[in-house]
Amino acid sequence: MAKTELPERAQYVIVGGGIVGCSVAYHLAKMGHNDVVLLEQGQLSCGTTWHAAGLVGQLRSQPAMTNLIRYSTQLYADLEAETGLATGWMQCGSVTVARSEDRMTMLMRTAAAARAQGVDVDVLTPQQAQEKWPVMQVDDLKGGIWMPGDGKANPTDLTQSLAKGARMRGAKVIEGIKVTDILTKEGRVTGVETDQGRIEAEIVVNCAGQWARRLGLMCGVNVPLHSAEHMYIVTETMKGVNPDLPVLRDPDGFVYFKEETGGLVMGGFEPEAKPWGMDGIPDKFEFSLLPDDWDQFEILLENALIRVPEMETTGVRKFYNGPESFTPDNNYLLGEAPELKNFFVGAGFNSMGIASAGGAGRALAEWIVQGEPTSDLFAVDIRRFADFNNNPTWLHDRVKETLGLHYAMPWPNRELDTARPFRRSALYDRLAAKNAVFGSKMGWERANWFAPEGTAAETNYSFGRQNWHDAVAAEHKATREDVAVFDQSSFAKLLVQGRDACAELNRICAANIDVAIGGTVYTGLLNARGGYESDLTVLRLKEQEFLLITGSAQAVRDANWIEKNFSADAHVFLTDVTAAWSVLAVMGPKSRQVLQKLTKANLSNAAFPFGTVQKIDLGYATVWANRMTYVGELGWELIVPVEFTVGVYEDLKRAGQDHGIVDAGYYALDGLRLEKGFRAWSRELTPDITPLQAGLSFAVDFEKPGGFIGREALVAAKADPDHLNKRIIQLVVKDEEVQLWGGEAVLCDGVEIGEVRSAGYGHTLGAAVALCEINAAEPVKAEFIKSHSFEVDVAGKRCAATAHLRTPYDPKSERVRAEG
Repeated sequence: MAKTELPERAQYVIVGGGIVGCSVAYHLAKMGHNDVVLLEQGQLSCGTTWHAAGLVGQLRSQPAMTNLIRYSTQLYADLEAETGLATGWMQCGSVTVARSEDRMTMLMRTAAAARAQGVDVDVLTPQQAQEKWPVMQVDDLKGGIWMPGDGKANPTDLTQSLAKGARMRGAKVIEGIKVTDILTKEGRVTGVETDQGRIEAEIVVNCAGQWARRLGLMCGVNVPLHSAEHMYIVTETMKGVNPDLPVLRDPDGFVYFKEETGGLVMGGFEPEAKPWGMDGIPDKFEFSLLPDDWDQFEILLENALIRVPEMETTGVRKFYNGPESFTPDNNYLLGEAPELKNFFVGAGFNSMGIASAGGAGRALAEWIVQGEPTSDLFAVDIRRFADFNNNPTWLHDRVKETLGLHYAMPWPNRELDTARPFRRSALYDRLAAKNAVFGSKMGWERANWFAPEGTAAETNYSFGRQNWHDAVAAEHKATREDVAVFDQSSFAKLLVQGRDACAELNRICAANIDVAIGGTVYTGLLNARGGYESDLTVLRLKEQEFLLITGSAQAVRDANWIEKNFSADAHVFLTDVTAAWSVLAVMGPKSRQVLQKLTKANLSNAAFPFGTVQKIDLGYATVWANRMTYVGELGWELIVPVEFTVGVYEDLKRAGQDHGIVDAGYYALDGLRLEKGFRAWSRELTPDITPLQAGLSFAVDFEKPGGFIGREALVAAKADPDHLNKRIIQLVVKDEEVQLWGGEAVLCDGVEIGEVRSAGYGHTLGAAVALCEINAAEPVKAEFIKSHSFEVDVAGKRCAATAHLRTPYDPKSERVRAEG
């Protein structure tokens, strides 16, 4: 191929010529944006892509991610006709088998989730699985599932085909050129420096694979990923192996198989991975492999021989040990970096790059062109991480675990164990001494539940009721009947100040936050489509000073969204003050009595109404007390300077002794909020759900001066009779023994209509409670709910449920307790 001359400038520069970079270039060009230059330091696909196994499995835990891969499969099927280059795509289907009853339960849950997402799936007996995949033995199996839409592709051919498709539309692809620096000015990317000259650019896209972290560090952008060794072998030809053989996954044995030239590719994800490249990734690591490591591979080979005994007498043609990049949570990184405008990232694909690249490339191209995501991408949004997640020592230890989790049992509420404890609140040691069982969110150690005295402070995972059920029931009961204290210090806190703070926030928030000083407002942050980018609470502390309290995982993302939407000339400043303040939520009908013992402030309903915040004395400390509840009971969120937290906590426990005060954790909090039907962002509230569909129209002020982002879309939605065909509803399962975890299929009159987005046990209602997203053929209103029957598919068992648009938890008695 003739050498392409380096242009002086381009609208888009993509760094990295693997499958993801080529997909982004292809989709930008396909959208009519053909001033694209893709730079590859070696040759296309020479980094990780060329040695990828090429498996394409459609189903992911989030419907939005499944949709991206389903698009990938369609793209790969059509690409050869468009470009004339083969992609090796074959829709051969896949079989996943179970060695244990627990794994079979998980596969039954997977099948239900697949049906809810419109993915074809069949549940198989061991004999039926063997009919699909005759070269395996099935004596030890419990069953399996068949997904006919899955397939395989040739990664190198696919990359070349995408690159050709991009070039056909005007994009330039330049190989053998190294990016040596990222150019920036005033917080914005301006181009790249290469070993062959400079290119000015409006947008730079980091698709550099294993090198993406180093490329980010050149311009102060955090790309938290770490390389690890990924190994597979290719056998000699085997009897019974033909090109139509499906992909086989045996997750209990950590292994996968696919056909290749009459033999088998066999690889997997060993439980404890082997990180690589601690001292940096070599520049010239092109079409290169690492040394064979049969000791590391031994656990995979042993399990492969159990599944395919004939492998023992079949020769090995090639051992591949190729490093790939992995992220701290096993999802890839996509989107505009919060640290630098117009610098986008598509990296860290966790051995799922071939399956994901088509959809991810399109999604990133749309994000680049539109200026915001066009669908719900939170699961892969780079803003879900903070700078501390890019610490190399932390990444090294965490990635050893996350790679191994590819085929580990995805237990409900499973917590990661490595690189912890990480971020600790001021009460961490106090709560640990009280048998707290901690989970982790955004690095924060958070008490999930408290083990009774004399019992082990650990969670025993299962798909049924887990060992914390009764302990959480006691925390739940205390909150409803007496008083509980929750350490919610992990809440993100953003301080917005400046003479334009009120006007700017009011345009960004859907509710009217221009309230009296001391007012507290619950609001959504909406995108132009009217969907949720976040939901949070705004506390007006002064005329032009607001404290925003949002979810633990949302600090970076919310701050970035708000700052991006500030007017360029506005006098307004946002500061993340999360680390300066603890939050202790004192909740329950006796909360006023406990707090009144410690303060001279008047906490009566008249003096301190719901939805207000006041600075009060509390023992020796001075704190902000916010009259708000996420559990549906009387209560205050105490926003406490970190240095006073321990003293305030000790005072609360002393003052609450006679009122039955208990410590409570996040499992109780979740059950309490689900009973009340309180929505949660990234669960029920997503960029694809509007306040109308979520049942939160009360938190939108259509008439406020100046309007708000998303108003036009919501006004149009109000007039659209089909808009409410998609709704968030609440289900209460009739069988009180049933346990829900989320992700289950929802059926209406026996037909899949949606999925459970959040679930927990409502101890006050005495049953499992779920908030669900459903998609019907007509508006989901009260009459629809009354005239249809609803069920939840729990691992293949259909469980009857009652449906509600409003919580069945008695609102009158709750209001009396909350305001009394």
